[in-house]
Amino acid sequence: IEDALRLRISNMTSLVVVAGAVVAALGAGPSWALWQNAVAFAAILALGTLAFSNGWLGGGDVKLFAATALWFDLRSAVWLVALIFLAGGVVAVCYLLSRPFRRRTGGAKKGGRVPYGIAIAVGALGMMYVLRAGLSHRPLPVAPVSFPAEQR
Repeated sequence: IEDALRLRISNMTSLVVVAGAVVAALGAGPSWALWQNAVAFAAILALGTLAFSNGWLGGGDVKLFAATALWFDLRSAVWLVALIFLAGGVVAVCYLLSRPFRRRTGGAKKGGRVPYGIAIAVGALGMMYVLRAGLSHRPLPVAPVSFPAEQR
């Protein structure tokens, strides 16, 4: 909401996401597997810094993206990035389509910037749903293959 209204994400928002991840990790108990969460955080922060330096993402987006990655292990972080990019595409299209309406109400400002914090939140919530529902560990349904008698 903050990003949609002001095209800014405060440091406090990212700090709350980091604090939540730390509290959740402490609540779950210590585990050596948490190194994966730290690597996901560091990788997203490094790649995000590169994206920021090229003008592709804002600084608040990078910090929120990295803070969000702290909630996920490496396997899940890959899917998190995919979901965030997918959500980002949808947000960008919606934002571009709403441009004429935002101009009339005085809401179109700061050029063509897109509130990517929305995509980060949607991607993270989607990934949490997938993990919580156990959808990530279910095998894909495979239809039995049957060939006609002449091909056997």
